[in-house]
Amino acid sequence: MMTGSASVVSVRASQETDKRRRILEGARAVFLAAGFDGASMGEIARVAGVSKGTLYVYFDSKEALFEALTSAERAGLAEALFRLDADDPDVAGVLTRLGHSYLTELARPDHVAVIRMVIGATEKFPRFGQAFYEAGPVQGVARLAAYLDAQVVAERLKAADPELAAKHFLHLCQAGLLTRLLFAAGEAVTEREIGYRVEEAVRVFLAGYGPKA
Repeated sequence: MMTGSASVVSVRASQETDKRRRILEGARAVFLAAGFDGASMGEIARVAGVSKGTLYVYFDSKEALFEALTSAERAGLAEALFRLDADDPDVAGVLTRLGHSYLTELARPDHVAVIRMVIGATEKFPRFGQAFYEAGPVQGVARLAAYLDAQVVAERLKAADPELAAKHFLHLCQAGLLTRLLFAAGEAVTEREIGYRVEEAVRVFLAGYGPKA
């Protein structure tokens, strides 16, 4: 049983976490609507429902808030999408499920909007792009590479550079799709297109990396 003081500390910690979450949600809405340059800390505080003074307690600048927001977003995606069981022997099945979830997430309009937002701010603040890249793509590739490496050890795949192989698979899945989405070109992505892309990506990947007959 928690003591009175421990209970108070727990409640305060919960309140602080909730307040930070609200700030990040408010910042996300404002940055997506106005871009980095157009967003103001005052507007973010208003949308988040906190005072400007409280906002600065958590984040001392707009740059720090933007970086925290984008890094958290990409880290969360890597954690959610790349939960791979190294002991799962069904390589084709694992890659198919990953490919579907990866392309479904990639094609979400708000996800594309976040990528555009980061690209727009990176010219002025290169570290934003670096942080976004390291929190998302780098982590996702590392998780997939670890799974592929385990399959090489189990002789389910041919020996290869696991990091490069992971990148090959992900690029086979999207194969120009991200460029199309970033430029808002072509038709909306359908489940049928995702299924076809993933099926072909798995086929080509296993043709190159599958075990010798």
